[in-house]
Amino acid sequence: MKVQLEKFDHIVLCVADVDETRAFYERVLGMESREERPGKYSLHFGDAKISLQDAATAPDIAKDTVPGSGNFCLVTSDPIDRLLDHLIAEGVEIRDGPGQRSGAVGDLLSVYFNDPDGNLVEVSNRL
Repeated sequence: MKVQLEKFDHIVLCVADVDETRAFYERVLGMESREERPGKYSLHFGDAKISLQDAATAPDIAKDTVPGSGNFCLVTSDPIDRLLDHLIAEGVEIRDGPGQRSGAVGDLLSVYFNDPDGNLVEVSNRL
């Protein structure tokens, strides 16, 4: 059997402080925070989701994940220069970029920064 994958449904970030992470992604990237069940939060944008796993209460299946070990890329239709101005205004330190990279479906113009846990976040325009 050949598995026919369609797309990512969600990713999970292990974080040290769920409230701080929620506030960062809401403020900096405009994501919507939702409480899925008591004490379990996720961040939503478009048809994607980032589940937040509190490092202090990680289940056995995720016990080896640690805050800051994530590295992922998001795509925006906002011009990178405008995004860069916004990030700087929000006090976000730019790690790299803008620079051209290769994405899943073509070339990207990307900027990189870290979230409060040190996860590397790449935000890109498709070229």
